[in-house]
Amino acid sequence: MKRPAKNRLLPGKLPAELLEGLLEKYGSRDSALVLGPGLGRDAAVLEFGNGLLVAATDPITFASKEIGWYAVHVNANDLACLGALPRWFLVTVLLPEKGTEPGLVKEIFSQTHKACEELGAGLCGGHTEITLGLDRPILVGTMLGQVGPWGLVRPNGATPGNRLLLSKGIAIEGTSVLAREHFGLRGELDPQELRRCEELLRKPGISVLKEALAACEAGGVCAMHDPTEGGIATALREMAHASGVGFLVRREAIPVLKETERVCEILGLDPLGLLASGALLLAVESSKMARVREYISAKGVEVFEIGEATEDAGEVVMLEKGERRPFPCFQRDEVARALESS
Repeated sequence: MKRPAKNRLLPGKLPAELLEGLLEKYGSRDSALVLGPGLGRDAAVLEFGNGLLVAATDPITFASKEIGWYAVHVNANDLACLGALPRWFLVTVLLPEKGTEPGLVKEIFSQTHKACEELGAGLCGGHTEITLGLDRPILVGTMLGQVGPWGLVRPNGATPGNRLLLSKGIAIEGTSVLAREHFGLRGELDPQELRRCEELLRKPGISVLKEALAACEAGGVCAMHDPTEGGIATALREMAHASGVGFLVRREAIPVLKETERVCEILGLDPLGLLASGALLLAVESSKMARVREYISAKGVEVFEIGEATEDAGEVVMLEKGERRPFPCFQRDEVARALESS
């Protein structure tokens, strides 16, 4: 039996050290680039006339159902975290050589159009092809938008003393993806439970645009991040690294949906490392925290205080039952681990 190479990379995000080194070496230094590539930076910002143009790109690889809808919202979330409004969407649609029929292509385009309409954006370009070697569709989206009147929210703006807020709960997207894609759950969850897990995609939903813009209107937001692959654990480390701060996080304060707890219990997963689109992580000035929570709650979105920023640069500490320990670290997303073994 052939042994895997010692340095073989596993599916999922690149190791942080490798990615950071590549971005430092090859990232653009263009003078028009207000915010360039870096660890924990999910979108670029460029001077554009008298305003700022924000651009983000993300693929959809875990999900296959409602993939067009996913692609739009996941990319729009990256803009929202910088205080930008999504306007224009481009998408590359790669379709499998076997089983692709006109109906599938039409459905993907319809999903994309509907999602853009929900956000006030428009499909303005892209590329579509049937690709050799694929067993399912893969979409790579690019969302462009403009910073709102409140100004740019930088991903590296957290400072010691900031309060950490989290909207909705974890891990909305991961739970929905597993309910749709992991066949092992069909024998463990009854049809109603399975349906509730699947519907988390839309209710409470994976979009964070509503709460991000509400927070910007309230003022006092220092940084925002959209926890995606690697879950809340990876998002906390990325935000801490970007800002040069530490975080003290209360485990009991992190909201975990009951559907997520059930799925993780069945599959033996840790929700802290599970794909988490749908939650928004915010670092907020202490004096403005109540106002930010009020504005977000007024939009019908739950928001929770989970911790604070500290002076211990790069250290993410969990406080659980009165004891402090390093926050768990996940080399790959729990969704990838579950689907690989299914």
